[in-house]
Amino acid sequence: MKISDFQTKDVINIVDGKKLGQISDLELDLRQGRIESIVVPNQSRFFGLFGAGTDVIIPWKHIVKIGADVVLVKLEDVRPYRQTDDNDGVYEFNQQFRN
Repeated sequence: MKISDFQTKDVINIVDGKKLGQISDLELDLRQGRIESIVVPNQSRFFGLFGAGTDVIIPWKHIVKIGADVVLVKLEDVRPYRQTDDNDGVYEFNQQFRN
């Protein structure tokens, strides 16, 4: 599966059935060659222009199923997290497009 295929899928929380948005980014662990988490923009942002710059970071272990159109996740408490510049070996795929 291509990374661009992930970005066209809707992310749905199976706990409450809410759509969280679409994947905007992936955090990769280059040392171990795996996806650490997916990043979904916080829905309170207006077209990505206005907002506090927060995203919802969903660890890979919370992904239940990746389907043809959606990614099902299980999150009991959805909280936005502020992006940090300290990657500590984790690389964000679309980081170059954020500046």
